[in-house]
Parts: sequence; structure tokens; C-alpha cells
Amino acid sequence: MDTIKIGVVTTSDRASQGIYEDISGVAIMDTMKAYLLNPCEYEYRCIPDDQSLIEEILIELARDRKCDLIVTTGGTGPTKRDVTTEATESVCQKLLPGFGEQMRAVSLKHVPTAILSRQTAGICHGTLIINLPGKPKSIRECLDAVFPAVPYCIDLIGGHYMEVNKSVITAFRPKETK
Repeated sequence: MDTIKIGVVTTSDRASQGIYEDISGVAIMDTMKAYLLNPCEYEYRCIPDDQSLIEEILIELARDRKCDLIVTTGGTGPTKRDVTTEATESVCQKLLPGFGEQMRAVSLKHVPTAILSRQTAGICHGTLIINLPGKPKSIRECLDAVFPAVPYCIDLIGGHYMEVNKSVITAFRPKETK
């Protein structure tokens, strides 16, 4: 079974300064551990809300560290410091707006302010990047909504084959790819 390399990037001025614990990054890793049967190797970063730094880290994780998947948390709102979406769009060769559309649709069932969210996804140097909101509950809701498409997307872009725990989540592959 292939080892899956997953980049986890928390963008938060306060968490990166140690003002509070990064529970969002941990929530992503916990969710991936529940979803995947593959052994996983995590490349974790907790960084400030700085667009050039976010871009640099995303490129490092995609191009140099060769992650199959990068999941970000934070920086997708409408405030001046929320620049994760811009950083992701800047480094991706292809955008996959359906991810953001689906995450907003699911989140709107829970909170009317989900309409302010700017999550997106795209492909950077053969790596799928997905932007998530910053709260652990929202992270899980959004991942539950979009993850069924993630393994097949990673198949299509040449990443490692993801084996999912079918008792937790089901991946959709139009035809068996392995």
C-alpha cells in the first residue's frame, strides 16, 4: 500500500505566534487518519497570514516535498489578513472551483455566514491543494462533503493511490483505477 504524503498548512497570525494552540491543523490530520487506510506522512506548517509566505510554503510542499495532497485551514474569509485563497490561486496551474462551491453549499446548511467563505482548490505541480475554513467542526463538514472526489482527482493527476476506510467515507472512482 502506497504511503500518502499530506501537507497540512494552518495560516494564522496568532497560532503561528503561539498565542493559541493550532487545533485546526490537528483536526485535519485526525480526519485524514480516519479516512485513509494508507500509511500517511504529514508535512505540517503553522504560519502567519502572509501571502508570499503561504505561496512559498505551498510551492515547497507541492514541488519540492512532493505531497499528494495539501490541505490548508484558515485565511479564507473576507478580512484584510485572509489571503490563503489568493495564495492558492496564485500558485495553482489549474483551479477546481467545484470544491469551494460544494463546501459552501454544505456549510450554508449550518450557518448563514458560510456565504462569506472563499475556499477553493487547485492543482500545483501535480499536487491537489484544498482550502478549508478554520474551525474543526467546519473542517470535518467540508472534508466529508468533498473528500469522496479527492482520491480519484489524485489518481488523475498522477499521485499515489488512496485506499479509504469505507466504514468512515466512500471514495467515488468512475472506474476502478487500480
